[in-house]
Amino acid sequence: MVRIAVLDVTGHPLPLLEGLPRVGEQIISWLSPALPEASYRWYDIEENGEDLPDIDAFDGVVLSGSEHGVYDATPWNRPLRIFLLKCKEQSKPIFGICFGHQMMADTFGGHAEYANQGVIVGARAFEFGDTSQDAHVWHKDQVTIVPPGARITARAPYCPVGALEYDFPAASVQFHPEYSEYQLCEIFRRARDDFLTGAEADGAVQSFVQTDVKTDLMAHETAAFFRKYLK
Repeated sequence: MVRIAVLDVTGHPLPLLEGLPRVGEQIISWLSPALPEASYRWYDIEENGEDLPDIDAFDGVVLSGSEHGVYDATPWNRPLRIFLLKCKEQSKPIFGICFGHQMMADTFGGHAEYANQGVIVGARAFEFGDTSQDAHVWHKDQVTIVPPGARITARAPYCPVGALEYDFPAASVQFHPEYSEYQLCEIFRRARDDFLTGAEADGAVQSFVQTDVKTDLMAHETAAFFRKYLK
């Protein structure tokens, strides 16, 4: 059985997420219907201080989003970078989400930082080649330099590097496919006048009326990515 390690580097700032699934749990709920043949192990690194897994304990990795930036001196920042480089060396497939997207790019020779576009939050459209798909977003940092050997697979005017595919087993997205509209609407309402300004929170909630984000967004593509390298 294929073993997927879900690395959760998101804190749990109550009451913002009270009553909602933890990010690691949500990633498993999002991906497992599309990749049912895999087993999943959630590593709660930020909240409970779990160690990163041994390189032989898994076959593939999903790296979550985070309230931190790649530039923050968290206890796990440097160990995570070393871990990602080991995955690359051993051709362990890695899929990154939001912060995971940024950390992978920053580790593999690109750069991520606080972007000129500022806070992007709500449901927004991304261009995937000739097609457009709506996706959930909440970020202030972005990838600003694409790593060598990587290519952009999704983009938007407000997010030029919306997704990346590497020339080794790695891929990532800036948006959040793991969250439902209901969950994010609830989080945005709770974040109003705290993590978000009133205008940002209201605009984010209103954006869902004007868009159509698929509940299984990128799940089947991510499953196909893992199957490609874990035959």
